Amino acid sequence: MVEGKILKVSGPLVIAEGMRNANMFDVVRVGEAKLIGEIIEMHGDRASVEVYEETAGLGRGDRVVSTGAPLSVELGPGLLKGIYDGIQRPLETIRDKVGPNITKGIDEPALDRAKTWSFTATVESGAEVKGGDVLGTVQETDVITHKIMCPPNKNGVIIDIHSGEYTVTDRVGRIKLEDGTTEDIKLMQKWPVRISRPYAQKLPPVEPMITGQRVIDALFPIAKGGTACVPGPFGSGKTVVQHQLAKWSDVDLVVYIGCGERGNEMTDVLREFPELTDPRTGKSLMERTVLIANTSDMPVAAREASIYTGITIAEYYRDMGYSVAVIADSTSRWAEALREMSGRLEEMPGEEGYPAYLTSRLAQFYERAGKVVCLGGDGRVGTLSAIGAVSPQGGDISEPVTQATLRIVKVFWGLDASLAYKRHFPAINWLNSYSLYRDRLDGWFGENVSAKWMEYTGRALKTLQLEAGLEEIVKLVGMDALSAEDRITLEVARSIREDFLQQNAFEDVDCYTPLAKQFKMLELLFAFEDKARRAVENGADVEQIATLEVRERIARFKAVSDDAYLAEAESIGNEITAALGSLATAR
Repeated sequence: MVEGKILKVSGPLVIAEGMRNANMFDVVRVGEAKLIGEIIEMHGDRASVEVYEETAGLGRGDRVVSTGAPLSVELGPGLLKGIYDGIQRPLETIRDKVGPNITKGIDEPALDRAKTWSFTATVESGAEVKGGDVLGTVQETDVITHKIMCPPNKNGVIIDIHSGEYTVTDRVGRIKLEDGTTEDIKLMQKWPVRISRPYAQKLPPVEPMITGQRVIDALFPIAKGGTACVPGPFGSGKTVVQHQLAKWSDVDLVVYIGCGERGNEMTDVLREFPELTDPRTGKSLMERTVLIANTSDMPVAAREASIYTGITIAEYYRDMGYSVAVIADSTSRWAEALREMSGRLEEMPGEEGYPAYLTSRLAQFYERAGKVVCLGGDGRVGTLSAIGAVSPQGGDISEPVTQATLRIVKVFWGLDASLAYKRHFPAINWLNSYSLYRDRLDGWFGENVSAKWMEYTGRALKTLQLEAGLEEIVKLVGMDALSAEDRITLEVARSIREDFLQQNAFEDVDCYTPLAKQFKMLELLFAFEDKARRAVENGADVEQIATLEVRERIARFKAVSDDAYLAEAESIGNEITAALGSLATAR
C-alpha cells in the first residue's frame, strides 16, 4: 500500500507527494472521507489525482492512499435494470441508504451481495477451459440469459463446479490454472475500464441495426457493430432521437450513458422505460437496459470515467454473443471534462482549449465498437454499436469535438434547428447527413425486405436533392417557371418529407415502423409518382393531381396499424391507378 500526502487541491485535481511507488491509473482514496480518485499523471514522487467526487474540505497534508488496482467495474448478474453513476456506484442502493443526495466517500458495491441467483453449470469437472468459454448460465431477467464465462486471461482445468443458488461472491467451483495455482470460480469478475476486452476476430458489419425510425433505416442506416454520431444544436431533438434508438433498436441490450446532460432527461428514461413494452420480447424495456447516470449536477471528473464504465459493461455482454448498443448523451460534455482536467494539469491546449489528445481519446471509445468472434470454443458472434450525441455550441458543427467525431464514425445524422422549428421530427437533415454502411447493407436489405429497397431509398434521396435545387429556382422566378415534370418532383418530395420522413415519437403507431411497412410507404409514393408522370404526358393538369383525395390517404398511411397496413396499401394502390387513370382519360 502506497501512502502520500496532499500538496495541492485545484477543483477535481489533487496533487499528492510521496507516491513514487504508485502506478498510473491506480485508484486512490483521498482524505478522511476516502474520496475515490484515479492517478492520471506521475512526476517523480508526485501524483496528479483526478477525484471523482466533490473535493471541498480537502486540505494540504491530508492522506492519499493507493489501492494498487486500476479503476475497474464489477461484471456479473444484476447489472441489467440497474442505474449507476460514472464510477459504477448503484444509485438506487445509495438512495435507500443515505437519501437523495450522494454522501462523499460512500462506497457501495455495484452488484448486490445478498441476492441469490440460480446457476446452471454447463461444463463438468475435469474439463479443459480457456478464456471466454461459457462455464454456466444464470437467468438474469426474463429476456436475457447471463453467461458465466472464464475470464479472458485464464486457461486451465475445472477441478469442480456445482449448479445451485449462489450470490455473486460465492464460490461455484474451482479451476486449476496453467501455472499450477488454483482459483475460485464466482459469478462475478472485474475488468479495468480503460482496457478493451479481447476477442478472437473482428468481422465486417453486414447487418443493419433496425431502429424503426424511417429516416434512419431507409436513408442513413447504421450496421450492427457500427458507429454513429448525432450532432445538433439545443432544441433540435438529440435526446428524443437517442431515447427512440434506446427504445426500439433491434439489439439484445442497451447501455444508456447520460454523460453531463440534464437530470430531467435521465428521469424521463427512468419513468418511461419500465412502462414501455419491447416490441421484440413483449417485456419491459428495462429488462434489457443498463443506465449510467452522470448528470450535469454531478462531479465533472466522473464524466470522463462514465464513458469507459458504460462501454466496458457493453463489451462484457457482447462477449456473451449478444448484440449491444451503447448510447452516449453526450460526448461533448465528456470532452468538456477532458478540457477542464487538461487545463488544471497545465497541458498545452489545442483548438478551442481542448487537449491535443481529444481525437485519440474519442477514437479509443468508438473503436471499441464492432462485430467480433468472441473468445471461447463455440465461435459465438457478438456486436457492439456505439452512438454518441454531440452538442456543439450554437449548433456549429465545425467545432473540434464534432469534427474529431466525424473523422472516426461511419454514420452522421445531422440535426437541423430549422427543421425542428418547423416541427419536423426527427430533425435529421437529409442534405448533409450520410451513412457509409449503405452499400455494405445492400445484400441484407435485398434478401430480407425487397430487391427494390435500395432502388427506392436511393430514389427518395435523389428526389429530395432535386427538390433543394428546384426550390432555389422557385425563389428566383416563381413556381410558374417550372415545367410540369419539375412540379411533379416537388409534389413527390413534399410527400417524402411530410408523409414518410416526419415521424411522431409520442404516437403509438407512428413511433416505430417495421421495415416491411416502410417499404410499402415508399412503394405507394413512387407508384403515385410514376402514374402521375404518365398522366401528365397524356395531358392531365398538375394542379388536379396535387389535389386528388388519394394524396390524403397516402399521408395517413403511416397511422395505419401494423396489422392492417397490407390491406390498406392494396386499397390505396388501386385508388391511385383508378384516380390517375381517369384523370388522364378525362383530358
